[in-house]
Amino acid sequence: MYESLGRFLYRRRRWVLALAGVFVVVAAAWGTGVFGSLSGGGFDDPNSESARAAQRIEQTFGRHEADIVALYSSPTMTVDDPAFRQAAQGAMASLPKSQVARVTTYWETNATPLVSSDRHSTYALVELVGEDEDARETAYEAVKDDFAAPGLAVRLGGGVAINHDINTQVGEDLARAESLSMPILLILLLVVFGALVAAGMPLVVGALAILGAFTALRLLTLVTDVSVFAITIVTMLGLGLAIDYALFIVSRFREELAGQRAGAADGTPDVEQALARTLATAGRSVAFSGITVAISLGSLLLFPQMFLRSMGFGGMAAVLVAMVAALTVLPALLAVLGPRVNALDVPWRRRRRKESVSAAAGAGSGAADAGAWYRVAHSVMRRPIVYVVVIVVALIALGLPFRNVVFGGVDARALPAGTESRVVSETLDRDFARNATTPIDAVVTGGTSADVRRYTERLRALPGVAGAEIAEQGGGATLVKVRYDAEPISSAARNLVADVRAVPPPADAEVLVGGATAELVDLLNSLGQTLPWMALFVGLVTFVLLFMAFGSVVLPIKAILMNLLSLTASFGALVWIFQEGHLSDWLGFTPTGTIEATQPILMLAIAFGLSMDYEVFLLSRVREQWDLTRDNTAAVATGLQRTGGIITSAALLLVVVIGAFSTSGITFIKMVGVGMIIAILVDATVIRALLVPATMRLLGRFSWWAPRPMVRFWERYGHREDNGAGSGHREAAATSSAISSAQRR
Repeated sequence: MYESLGRFLYRRRRWVLALAGVFVVVAAAWGTGVFGSLSGGGFDDPNSESARAAQRIEQTFGRHEADIVALYSSPTMTVDDPAFRQAAQGAMASLPKSQVARVTTYWETNATPLVSSDRHSTYALVELVGEDEDARETAYEAVKDDFAAPGLAVRLGGGVAINHDINTQVGEDLARAESLSMPILLILLLVVFGALVAAGMPLVVGALAILGAFTALRLLTLVTDVSVFAITIVTMLGLGLAIDYALFIVSRFREELAGQRAGAADGTPDVEQALARTLATAGRSVAFSGITVAISLGSLLLFPQMFLRSMGFGGMAAVLVAMVAALTVLPALLAVLGPRVNALDVPWRRRRRKESVSAAAGAGSGAADAGAWYRVAHSVMRRPIVYVVVIVVALIALGLPFRNVVFGGVDARALPAGTESRVVSETLDRDFARNATTPIDAVVTGGTSADVRRYTERLRALPGVAGAEIAEQGGGATLVKVRYDAEPISSAARNLVADVRAVPPPADAEVLVGGATAELVDLLNSLGQTLPWMALFVGLVTFVLLFMAFGSVVLPIKAILMNLLSLTASFGALVWIFQEGHLSDWLGFTPTGTIEATQPILMLAIAFGLSMDYEVFLLSRVREQWDLTRDNTAAVATGLQRTGGIITSAALLLVVVIGAFSTSGITFIKMVGVGMIIAILVDATVIRALLVPATMRLLGRFSWWAPRPMVRFWERYGHREDNGAGSGHREAAATSSAISSAQRR
C-alpha cells in the first residue's frame, strides 16, 4: 500500500503540491482566526456537585461572582477617610452599565472582610455582563482602564482578571518559545542533514501541521468550547512531530538514493523507486507512529474537563496533520527535488555523505553495520543482565519521589511573580480575612427557616471553619457561605469540604456544596475515576497496533512496561522539582507544595505517544533485518545502527521545540515543558539505546513470539513493510512459519 502511494505521489507530485498551496492559503486566512474563538479555564467537571451548585446559585440568586476584585489602597488614608471613600466610589460609579452588572463595596455593605487589617486598603467586587467567559473577558477588556481613582493605588484581580493575564501570558510564551527555538532548530537541522535544502523539509511539514491544526480547532469551536491552552500543544507537537516525521522520511529517502547511486551502472538513482521504498519503510513507520500518538492523545477525550478535551483535540489535530503532510506533501516535494535534496550542502558534511554512499554500496557485506551504534548494541548485548538491572533500579529510584505526590489545583501563583492579578490575590491572603472571595458555598433547597439556621450552626461548629452565614434566601433556596483560614487548594481546605458535605442536610432539603475548593475536590475525584479507563484504553490500543505492526505479543508488553518505567522517572523528577521546590529559583516559579492534577495526565498521554514514536521506528528496522536474517542479535544491532543517530537527532530537535516551553511564565506549562524534556531524553537514550537491546538479547527469538492463532491472523491481516519489490509477502510468510515452528518445538 505504501509503495503504491509513493509511486502515485511521484506521478502526481505537482497536483499534490498545488493542492497543498491552496490549503495553506485557506488555513492562513481562516484557520489562524482560531485565536479569537478560544475559551479560558475549563478545569472543572460540568457534571460534578460543585458545578450543579454553581448552576443552582446562578438560577436562583443570579451569578454574584467576583469577576473583578478592584483593590484600592493608600499609604496615608484609611477607608474611613471621606477622601478615600469619595475617590473609590466615584470610580465605581463611572463604570459603564453596559459592561458592569453589579458592584459591591464596603461602604454599601459594611462588610468587614472587605477591609484590610490596617484599614488602608479595601476591595470592591465587580460582576461583569456576559453569558459566558468569553463575553465577560470582552467586558473586562472594555473596563479595565476605568478603575483609576485620584489619590489611590488600584490593582485588578479576580477570576476574569486572572484568566486574562493567563491568556496574555500564553501568547507571550508562544512568541518567546518560537523566538528561542527557531534559530537553534535551524542550526541543528543544518547540522543533522548537512544540506540546506534537506534541512528545510521539516520546517515545511511543521508549518503545514500547525496551520492545519489551527484550522481543525477553529472548526471544532463551531460546535464545542476549546481551551486557549490547546494552542500550546498544537505548537509543541505540530512542529516537534513534523520534524520527527520529516527526519525519518528524508533520511530514508537519502539512504535509498545513496544505495541506488552506488548500485547503478551510470550512478543515476531511480527517484520513483527510491520514493516508493521510502514510503514502504519509513512511511509505514510514520503512519503507525502518527496513529499511535493520536490515539494516545485521544484518550484525553474520556475526561469531562474542557481543558483536557481541548488538549486532546489540539494534539490529535497536530499529530494527524503532521502525519498526513509527511506522507503526502513531503514525498511530492522529494519527488520534485530528487537528488537535489542534497543541494547546498555544508562542506564538512560532503565527506560523510561520500562515506554513506560507500557504506550503501557495501551494505550486503555488512560494511554499513560497523558504526558506533552497532558497537553500542553489541556491548550492551554482551552484558544484558547488568544493563537491565542497573537501568531498572536507577529509573525506579528516580521515580521514588512520586510516592509523596500531592495533587492540587491552579491558583494565581501559576502566574509570574509581580503579575497584577497575582499581587491582588496575595494581598487579599496576607492583609484581609482569608477566602472572603473564595468561600465554600452550601446551597440548601427546601427545609424550614429554623432547620436551615440549625444547619448553619452545625457548619459553624466544624473544626477549621472561621465563619458560616446565610448570605441569601429566595426561590425556596438558601445560600450559606462558609469561610476558613486555609489556602483554597490545600489539603486542609479539601478535607473541610468533605466535612461540610458530611453534615446531614435539613429535613426534606437537598444541599449542594460548591465553591473553588469544592471544584478542586470534584476535579480530583473525576480524574481519579477516569484515569484507569484512560490507562486501559491506551494500553489496549497500543498493544493491538504494535502487534499488527510486528506480529509479536511480547514486544508490545515490553514496550508498555518500558514506557511506564520512563514515565515513573519523569514524574518522580516533577515532584522533586515542582512540588518540593528544588530548582524553583533557577526555573523561575513559585512552588505550592502540590502538583496541578491535570498536567501529569496530559504528560502521560503525550509522553506515552512519543515513546511509541521512537519504538515503532527502531523496531521497524529491527524487524526488517530479522525478516532478512532471522538472527535476533544481528537484527537488533543493525536496527540500532541504522536508527540510533536518527532517533537521537529527532529527540534533540523535539527537546528544543518542547523545551522552549519550559521558559513559560505559567507554572503548569513550564512543568509540562520540563517533564517532557526529561521523558524524551530518558526514552531516546537510556530506553531505546540501552534497555531495548538488553531486553531483546535476553528474550532472543522469544521477542517475536505470538500464539499460533494470532500468528495466522497476523500472516493474513498484519500490516508490515515490504523487504524488496515483490518479496515482502513471501518473507513475511517464511518468518511467520519459522515462528510457528519455533513455537511447536
